[in-house]
Amino acid sequence: MKKLVIEGNKPLNGEITISGAKNSTVALIPAAILADSPVVLEGIPNIQDVHSLIGILRDFNVAVSFEEDEGIITIDPTNMISIPMPNGKITSLRASYYFMGAILSKFGKGVIGLPGGCFLGPRPIDQHIKGFEALGATVRNEMGAIYLTSPEEGLQGGRIYLDVVSIGATINIILAAVKAKGKTVIENVAKEPEIIDVCTLLNNMGAKIRGAGTDIIRIEGVETLHGCRHTVIPDRIEAGTYLAAAAAMGERVLVKNVIVEHIESLIAKMEEMGVDMEIGEDSILVKKSDNLKMVHIKTLPYPGFATDLQQPLTPLLLKASGDGTIIDTIYPKRVNHIPELRRMGANAKVESDMIFMQGPNKLTGAEVTASDLRAGACLVIAGLMAEGTTTISGVEYILRGYDHIVEKLTALGADIRMIEED
Repeated sequence: MKKLVIEGNKPLNGEITISGAKNSTVALIPAAILADSPVVLEGIPNIQDVHSLIGILRDFNVAVSFEEDEGIITIDPTNMISIPMPNGKITSLRASYYFMGAILSKFGKGVIGLPGGCFLGPRPIDQHIKGFEALGATVRNEMGAIYLTSPEEGLQGGRIYLDVVSIGATINIILAAVKAKGKTVIENVAKEPEIIDVCTLLNNMGAKIRGAGTDIIRIEGVETLHGCRHTVIPDRIEAGTYLAAAAAMGERVLVKNVIVEHIESLIAKMEEMGVDMEIGEDSILVKKSDNLKMVHIKTLPYPGFATDLQQPLTPLLLKASGDGTIIDTIYPKRVNHIPELRRMGANAKVESDMIFMQGPNKLTGAEVTASDLRAGACLVIAGLMAEGTTTISGVEYILRGYDHIVEKLTALGADIRMIEED
């Protein structure tokens, strides 16, 4: 059992460099298997999800090397084989579902166990399946494993309208469609930067995809894809997490390797709260910010306020004066951080999936548990703000998505350490 122990109320100073985007990386790695020669990905974060994906690739007989210090992963799918993976490693990771589209595209058939990951309420894959079927695939769900088969003549391009804006379905259908014959048009797609990143990689591999970042993506099928080099975009959620920590406890913190356009909705909310920031080309300087005022947050698909940032921002909101609310329209059940914050003295409650807060709050250290990745980030920031010692269990969730979080925060002056308990 790993736990994080934080001695709180220490000022933060210095600079922090944001790693490559987790939510891009977990799609780029499955996308790379569509090549017929090696793909080199740069800027890859050293997180548990990446190691899980590497394990899955090796089960498929893909040659993989990961230079962890450099953040470079080399994926050689030349000798890849399609083996059924109804359970095991593949079910422990949410993003493993991208292997559905990739395997279907590469081999015309496959068996993939339904994915796991953080539990955030219902996250159905019906839109993924709808997309595969529109391309001519047969999809069966048997005992929690998805059986995919394409017709003898292969997948055929089609027109697909997504009933809900889904990042996962958008990427999965793109992966399935890049080698389908003819044209595919996908409407009402997600516009997240991570989708543009995946399409950039695929286009560098020889795919013909247009419209990434807009409502409609058009794909002209190609017969083969080749290897290439690609650098992953910086992680906008990690950037937002450290900006929230810097605003809560920083005196002068420079957050580097940021694409500012990707977090404009967060920056706007922080400015509305009164956080003192200097926005640079690819960095943001956060200065000591007192007398913050409470705001209302409503999460929406990109470019709206990211669902992944409402939990990390909550502790900062608790420091502000006034009444505030958080409504998560993407994952309404994403409220498990609130009972944990209440243990630390937060004046916050949940009613009908809506979070109500009153501030300002003085937090005190407590024993708390992370229920998912971003709830873990929330509790880390709360621990930095609190008087006394905070001990966080459920650390494995945090390590799934934050590269060297202990080292990065320690470098800023935080008193945080990882301990192992039996």
